Amino acid sequence: MTRDRIALIEAGGTKFVVGIAGRDRTIAARTRIATTNPAETIGAAIDWLRAQGGDYAAVGIASFGPLDLDPASPIWGHITQTTKAGWSEAAMAAPFARALGCPVAIDTDVNGAALAEYRWGAGQGCRSALYLTVGTGIGGGAVVGGRLIHGASHPEMGHIAMPRYPDDRDFGGICPFHGDCLEGLASGPAIAARWGASLSDLPAEHGAHAIIAWYLARAIMSFQAILAPDRIILGGGVMETPGLLDRVRSEAAAAGGYFAGDPEAMIVAPVLGGDAGLLGALALTEVEGNLHAADG
Repeated sequence: MTRDRIALIEAGGTKFVVGIAGRDRTIAARTRIATTNPAETIGAAIDWLRAQGGDYAAVGIASFGPLDLDPASPIWGHITQTTKAGWSEAAMAAPFARALGCPVAIDTDVNGAALAEYRWGAGQGCRSALYLTVGTGIGGGAVVGGRLIHGASHPEMGHIAMPRYPDDRDFGGICPFHGDCLEGLASGPAIAARWGASLSDLPAEHGAHAIIAWYLARAIMSFQAILAPDRIILGGGVMETPGLLDRVRSEAAAAGGYFAGDPEAMIVAPVLGGDAGLLGALALTEVEGNLHAADG
């Protein structure tokens, strides 16, 4: 057997999706594993991958974070401080590299999705694209010239400070770190905290729809002013609410300012669907310099 298979890990706070792809990017097999504790969950993922025959060329991991992504760091590939109980300081990359005997590429789940959508999805053909996921949390990744943007760490776009919607000033936000940052105001749990239901379960005339669209449009304006991406891709469970994408486009157009271009063409939905996480893990392995051995 030639080493032409890639092991793929989409590591989420509630479940790991584990898969295998060939060089043709076809996902040949996949399974789901509940996220419990690191030893149990990562161990089950490794056991499943071994049971599929082993002999992998690389492992791609698109994971919840925050993550240490500095290859020179002694804790490269570890989760740092997270609200997910038991996972702070957990090693994500090294167990797979050592067990499967191949190098690993790791980044955040949203960065992986951003790269996959840029290469093969809604951002294909663009010079730059920004992917924002709005769900249990809010996170963003940006690709410019085919490369993900990193600095001292990976971006945390969900934690930008926000202006307050005039009729939403009494809600303090739910972010344990910043209160009323973007995630604290517009994520799924933030919606449920003040209105007792998901946005998609609230009537179309409910004021929550206008409020959430307003916050997302203001966030997009900030990202547009800083990065000026060709395409802004909005994914995640909250964005599946009927009509929300169009509301965000309308709010962005009405706000004006530095927002350039046609909002309908620029602000779009993702197209990779349920494969975005695994394809994101695969995309990470295809970027030059991303693969590292178990010792980082």
